[in-house]
Amino acid sequence: MVPIVSEFEGIEICLYFDDHLPPHFHAKYAGQEALVEIENSCVLKGAIPSNKLKLVLAW
Repeated sequence: MVPIVSEFEGIEICLYFDDHLPPHFHAKYAGQEALVEIENSCVLKGAIPSNKLKLVLAW
């Protein structure tokens, strides 16, 4: 089971507590996924639509 910490606009924000560094969260939307670094809000890997990514970065 994936720990979902927030859900909005069809986006799921997930944290895996034993995941690799740097600290980041997973933003999932419509079968797509982006890993976003917590410290500076940059996308480390993957992609979601830009309009949804803007919402994630504001979160």
